[in-house]
Amino acid sequence: MNEDVKMCTFGVASQYVDLAAEVFTLLADATRIRIVLALRGEELSVNHLADVVAMSPTAVSQHLAKLRWGRIVRARQQGNRVFYSLVDEHARTLVTQAVFQAQHTVDAEPAHHDAHPDHGRPS
Repeated sequence: MNEDVKMCTFGVASQYVDLAAEVFTLLADATRIRIVLALRGEELSVNHLADVVAMSPTAVSQHLAKLRWGRIVRARQQGNRVFYSLVDEHARTLVTQAVFQAQHTVDAEPAHHDAHPDHGRPS
């Protein structure tokens, strides 16, 4: 099923509402958003992620530990190196939509509308 046409059927009393708020809290950090963006299409080592997000490997490891706790990323050890990847597409989708929303606050005609002609535009 196409992700764009999936509808949320959870009600306001859903047992998942509080957990969803925790996910937003977990992702409410610019470094963690950058990490999720970096991991969208590939698995990366801590050192490579540190280079991509311009932070120390120690700081990135601390953020990755929180993302692992929240089951957003998973780790795979190969020798003495650890590689990280996204657990599923949901964090990628949340972060992408948040960045798209941020574009709306800055740009009158967000670039993502041009890239996806049917995204958010009436036919």
